[in-house]
Formats: sequence, C-alpha cells, structure tokens
Amino acid sequence: MVTVVFGASGNIGRHVVAGLNSKGEQVRSTSRNPATAGFPPGAEVVAADLEQPETLPAALEGAQRVFLYAKPEGIEGFVAAAEAAGVRHVVFLSSGAVVQSNASSNPIALMHSVIEGAIEKSELAWTFIRPGMFATNAVWWWQRPIRDEGVVRMPYPDARTAPIHEKDLAALAVTALTEPGHQGQAHTVWGPESLTLREQVRQIGAAIDREIAFEVISEEQARTELSKTMPEIGVEAVLAGWKAGVTEPPQVSTIVEEITGHPAHTFAQWAMDHASDFR
Repeated sequence: MVTVVFGASGNIGRHVVAGLNSKGEQVRSTSRNPATAGFPPGAEVVAADLEQPETLPAALEGAQRVFLYAKPEGIEGFVAAAEAAGVRHVVFLSSGAVVQSNASSNPIALMHSVIEGAIEKSELAWTFIRPGMFATNAVWWWQRPIRDEGVVRMPYPDARTAPIHEKDLAALAVTALTEPGHQGQAHTVWGPESLTLREQVRQIGAAIDREIAFEVISEEQARTELSKTMPEIGVEAVLAGWKAGVTEPPQVSTIVEEITGHPAHTFAQWAMDHASDFR
C-alpha cells in the first residue's frame, strides 16, 4: 500500500516519512525540487507541486494514502487527482486556528478551512490534525538574535504558550495513516505544557550551554523584527497569540499520548533536538 507524503523534506513531512519507513510502509516522497531536497539514496521520490495540478497524477498513481499540508490554491486540483488515482485516505495537517472563537476572521483559520471543506466534500476519507503553536516557530523568532548577539527581544516575555514538537505531529499523522479508527476524525493538538516565552528561551540557553539576555520591546518593534523571517500572515498570528498569552493560559492536551501511546515531547527536549540551530 503506497503512501504519498507531500512536503517530505519539511519539518514535519520528513518525520512522517521516517515514521512510515520504521513501520515498513511503502513511501513515495514528493518535492518541487527532488534533486536539491536531500533525500537518502534509494528513496522513491517524485517531483510534484500542489499548485501545479498537472504534476499530481504521476505522484498519486497507485497510491492509497496521502499526507497533505496546506496549499489552498491547489486544493481542487489535488482532490480531483486523488479521486482519479483511487486514493482512499488523506491525512491533512490543518491548524488549531479553525476551532478558535475568531476563526471566521482569522486568515490562517480561513485558509485551512477552505482545504478542510474541499476534502470533506470529496469522495476521500480524511483525518484532520489541527495543531496549535509549533515549537519550530522559535527558530523563526529567535535563531538570528541568539546566534549573533546572545539576546532575545520580545514584547511579552511572560506570555504563555504550549508549543508542539514536530515529531509529535508526525507521529499522530503516521498513526492516523496506518491504524484504524481515525477516518472522519479531527484531532486538535495542543502542546503538553504551558511555558512563558522567557522560560522557553532559558531552555534553549540550557540546550546550547549559553546564557541568553532579554530585552523587552514594543509590539511594533517586534512586528518589524518578525517580518524579516516570517510571512505577514504568520507575524500577526504570533503577535496575537503572545498578547493573549499574557492573560489567558494556553490550552494543553494529552492527545499525543492517547493516540500514539507515547508521551508528547517537552519543549526542553525540542530545544535539545534543535540546539545546532541556535549555536
């Protein structure tokens, strides 16, 4: 049974591939540029771009299952190609934003809702994984200032979030793809612990054995800094999340352990896994 993994060289997709391989599953990885994606020798790799529907039939030929990430511009073409190829089950990496109270006006929620809606209306069986804050966002936020200056500048250092390790999202996807009972299910996933941004930076410092200074800046200054490494839609979502985290405790969850049988990774474990990103 062939499983196609879109975004197979990305932060989550590469762990989905590894998890499927560890179970002995037949995996077909996709990339827009396979030659530069760094796939290991012997991997089955197909060039495909979700925004170019003409590339999808070859990627999906003979496949029964798919791991999909968000590309609303190409979702109708993907659905048509997947139905024509006989795909049975799609696991889509959505967003926890779709279940928030401001979902109707949140650009991230709207983007993912478009994709969920198109898949729900199709003939495909589906599972949606709806994560909250990614731990890997910390690389976008803090990699450059920690590496270059040993300082982090932020407007709300005591705001709390519940970051999720990308390995845990991949483990959920692998479980949903390979075990029964997940079709037609939407799994909302929050991290396992509530931490202030200050605590998260300290744990990165512990992982790299370096003391990191703090500097409190305005939200407008933070917007300018974040825009250097993040798309605008992400900047506004991050700032809104940080601001809310000052007064509202973030949601946490045990769903990773409930579904996979393994406890979710802590942020300290994530920091150790990514220490080289900050050195």
